Amino acid sequence: MKESPLAGDRLELLQTFVRIVESGSLSAAAQRLDTTQPTVSRRLQALERHFGVRLLHRSTHAVTLTPDGERCLAMARALIDEWEALQESLRGPRSAASGTLKVLVPHALGQTQLVAPLARYLRAHPGVRVEWLLSDRHPDFVAEGIDCAVQVGEISDPKLVALPLYELPRIVIGSPALLGGRPVPRTPEALRALPWLALQTFYRDDVVLSPVGGGAAQTIAIRPRLSTDSLYALRSAALEGLGAAVVSAWMVSEELRDGRLLHLAPGWAATPLPVHLVYPYARFQPARLKRFLEVFKAHGPQPA
Repeated sequence: MKESPLAGDRLELLQTFVRIVESGSLSAAAQRLDTTQPTVSRRLQALERHFGVRLLHRSTHAVTLTPDGERCLAMARALIDEWEALQESLRGPRSAASGTLKVLVPHALGQTQLVAPLARYLRAHPGVRVEWLLSDRHPDFVAEGIDCAVQVGEISDPKLVALPLYELPRIVIGSPALLGGRPVPRTPEALRALPWLALQTFYRDDVVLSPVGGGAAQTIAIRPRLSTDSLYALRSAALEGLGAAVVSAWMVSEELRDGRLLHLAPGWAATPLPVHLVYPYARFQPARLKRFLEVFKAHGPQPA
């Protein structure tokens, strides 16, 4: 039986299909694949002809999966992973990290503390391209094609592998204008009378503080004047004197040094937040992900 001319190109067609879905459009996929949009379109059409089904609904600005496309996407990713596993197994130590790594990181950490290990990783593995996406949400790893993510807080999804990185100490801060010349509060009880700002991701209606060095925790009920899901907005509001807030200590180290913010109840602290590198469990991890995990596992918190 004569083999179809398409046979040698099937893996490339599947890779193109996956990139279209992950990128959201044919033009974006072409950029990621370093080719042209007509080429990407021809590959998609060839794959659909080969299977005899429509895989994507295409519009001017976006693509969406058909039911057949959804089934194809899951199997295509598995086949691509198996192919990469075979290559790396046969090449052994000679196998260099390559390809594109898609990483989701929190806004604040992704713009500051995590850039140093990212740079170290990219310098060590010039064959890898990284998509560094900033968001505080939890991703759908499969649907979005996310390889791994940095998440702050406890990890509750049992389908994820969670690699602990470090913890973020949290303290109470406020501006001198907030106190209006009054002494810095030393106890949680003294904080109750202050207006408050809330970080919706981690606290809304109360703040729990524990003595530094150990002891019984105290809970302060708050009615925030402002609540936000942005650590940057929270810091800016505190600098304006709008209220007290609980923040990660590293985020305000410079403001504390120059006196624009004050450490309130300095003998007390909120529970530190764990930082994890998370990724879906899989039998195979490509070299680009393995090396990324190694670099970030060795990275500790930056000094305040």
